[in-house]
Parts: sequence; structure tokens; C-alpha cells
Amino acid sequence: MFAYYDGRVPGKRLYSQHPNWVDDGAYSLGIASYSIVRGREALVYDTHISLSHARFIRSHLEALGVTSIRVVLSHWHDDHIAGNAVFADYEIIALKLTAEALSRHCKEIETGTPPISPVIMPNRLFEGRIDLQIGQTRIELHHFDIHSADGNVLWLPESKVLIAGDTLEDTITYIAEPENIAKHIQDLRRLQTWQIERILPNHGDERMIAAGGYGPSLIEANKSYLERLVMEPNNASVSLEEFVAPEIDSRSIVYFEPYEAIHKRNIETLGR
Repeated sequence: MFAYYDGRVPGKRLYSQHPNWVDDGAYSLGIASYSIVRGREALVYDTHISLSHARFIRSHLEALGVTSIRVVLSHWHDDHIAGNAVFADYEIIALKLTAEALSRHCKEIETGTPPISPVIMPNRLFEGRIDLQIGQTRIELHHFDIHSADGNVLWLPESKVLIAGDTLEDTITYIAEPENIAKHIQDLRRLQTWQIERILPNHGDERMIAAGGYGPSLIEANKSYLERLVMEPNNASVSLEEFVAPEIDSRSIVYFEPYEAIHKRNIETLGR
């Protein structure tokens, strides 16, 4: 398994000094895409934040001798589908909800800053769950309504590793769909029933990912954060570092100062 990580570089911007979704979101917070390689077969989980990042992933896999690639999309947001065109000649698997969201938002994605044009759509859709095989490795894809309604996690049942997309995040989750926050919390509780040993999020600490991922306590940390915002709105005005102090102290999450702005935005999004 390989992680392709970029971002969290102090003072560095990739695209522009002006506001844009790459520098002011994915890159500043750090982002990883993943691949699973078995012989000449590979699965790529998300195509990263640009065509150049996607080309790097494909070149790396081909240098390893890979001749067959399948792509899985975790959800429809820009920083996860920006490199799709590099893999347009392969199978791109996604939830039906992801395809529907990409269709609805296609024009704004293609005219965004930076633009992703054309938007390459997934060509194999599923609902609920689908099982795949890469070499001798069994892979399960499962739908979870966390962060976005079309969250799609990758589960390796033999090794008990979860590749979580944006359903789990460190330091905190980005609330993209506040109207569904109750559903997000419910599905985080459902995720806690799984026998997960290691978690690889798309947004997280590079050192934790390189060391093999987070423990299952990351799920509780993300759930507790949302519950606290809903149930203790008067306490939400404190700094993020203070708001999630119990989870930092327990080492469930790693405090990263740029998430203070995400916390502030989450509070505003919920009308606190």
C-alpha cells in the first residue's frame, strides 16, 4: 500500500496567492491519496488535487510494473476527483450518489478556481456496498453518510485497515453538509461497531499516516467533536485547541493550528 501525500508546507502555496480551493483547503490541511498494489494490478483511492499529482501516481504504479488499474472515488469534492482525467482509460468506481453530485455541480467544478475541466465521470456505479479483488486481496467499499452524503470508505477485512476518505479527519471534520449532521453522527456510531485496527484518512498528519495510520479512537474523536458542537453550542466559541483538549490529550488526534479556521467556519455554518 502506498500513500501519496502533499501539503502542510509552511508558507507554500501551489496554485495562487489568491483564494482557491487547492491552497486554502486541501493543500494547507494536507491530503493523501492511496494505492493498493498486488502484482500487476492496482487500486487507486482518489485521484488527488491536480493532473500532475495524478500523473505522478500513475507513473509510480507503472514503474512498479502495474498494467491494470482501478480507481475508487471517496466522494465528489474537487480535491478527490481533480486527477480523474489521467485515469480516464480505466474503470473509475463510485457511488451512484457521487455521480449524481458530480453531474449537479459539474459547471461550478469546471469553472472553479482552479478549474477541473472536463470533469471525468465515474463509469462504474454502485449503491450501499461492492466487493472487489486486487490480486488475492479482498476489498470492500461501503457507503457512509459522513462529511458528505456520498461518503465511500475502503475496508480491508483481512488486515482490518480502513481507508476513510473524508469520513474521518485529523484534527477535526470539515462540516460540508450541516443539514445532515445528525446522520453523520449516526453513521460514525455505525462505523464504531466495526473491528477496525488502523485508519488512513485523506486529511491527516503525514507522520501518523507514514507510521501506519490512526487507531480507532479517531472515530470517537470526530464523533465527539460533532456532538459537542450540537449539544454545547455555548462552549463552541473557545479555541479549537481548548474545545478538543480531551482528544488531544488522549492522542486520538494531533493538533494542527490551521484547523482553527475550519473550527470557526464550522461554528458559522451551524449558526452558532
